[in-house]
Amino acid sequence: MKEAKPSIYVKKILPILLKNRVVHFVGFGNRLSFDPIPFQLQRLRCRCNFHALRFVHKIQETGALLVERLHGHMPHLSPLQDNLLGHFAGKSVPGGNRNGSSKYLAVHLRFEIDMVAYSMCYFGGGKDEEEELEMYRQIHFPALTEIKRTTKLPSAAFLRSEGKCPLAPEEAVLMLAAIGFKRRTSIYIAGAEIYGGGRRMAAISRLYPALVTKETLLSPSELEPFRNFSSQLAALDFIACASADAFAMTDPGSQFSSLVQGYRMYYGGGDLPTLRPNKRRLASILVKNATIEWKEFETRVNKLIQQTKQVHERPIARSIFRHPRCPECMCRTDN
Repeated sequence: MKEAKPSIYVKKILPILLKNRVVHFVGFGNRLSFDPIPFQLQRLRCRCNFHALRFVHKIQETGALLVERLHGHMPHLSPLQDNLLGHFAGKSVPGGNRNGSSKYLAVHLRFEIDMVAYSMCYFGGGKDEEEELEMYRQIHFPALTEIKRTTKLPSAAFLRSEGKCPLAPEEAVLMLAAIGFKRRTSIYIAGAEIYGGGRRMAAISRLYPALVTKETLLSPSELEPFRNFSSQLAALDFIACASADAFAMTDPGSQFSSLVQGYRMYYGGGDLPTLRPNKRRLASILVKNATIEWKEFETRVNKLIQQTKQVHERPIARSIFRHPRCPECMCRTDN
């Protein structure tokens, strides 16, 4: 169904919807947000995504608590916070922090074991890493294992040079430092468990000691209702990232990061910067990490980030959820 045209939905899906009043799409992508889609249908999808869809109250309440502890004050009432937090926006949450105002950077570190294993890249962990990731692929990605066995695939070095590898935490910290984020910067890390754990996070933790996650900001009892629901935990991360003063992603192709980017673009009024590196160009800089001087590294990374920070009208055939700036979604496109 990912590649289906609107006519297929009218012919095949609409009768089911009319009969059962609900349709569950399994493994469904967001291709309907691409072109060609009639103007009014695209506009309806935009209104649904950015206005009608709301988190349930328990997520809104805990999300408000998370944002209050990050900012040091209750979330300001704004269109963004109203959409994310509902009536909990602008309302003091028990256990919140009122000790002054602070800004924070949210970073989505997409470096979980599934991402690392699927990438077929090498991250310096030697034979132990290779065996662990191969075992994970055999269990979780058997089709990929079969392709690897029967087909000559690109080398790990080639994949890295093409920007096909997930950005490791130690690479992400170089990017953040080059952009100019200082040691005192408060950083919220979004995402599931990082592959390699504390060893992988050591560099970023040392350079940015004011580093927090939902697990460190919320008590075990506050997190307990969400423990066995990965999508609800991701919703808390989404609220924290969308509400951040700046948001940086390490994988521009991530669905999570794309949705955060779209929300910040739609509601931000140009005041909610999103840092989205071009991974291929960044890889060409990082590969020279051992020989390049820091000043040149800073200059090249900043130039790369400045180019990707520019906000343009939605390109043809791009997701409206990631690029809402278009006549079908945002009424004005000149801000």
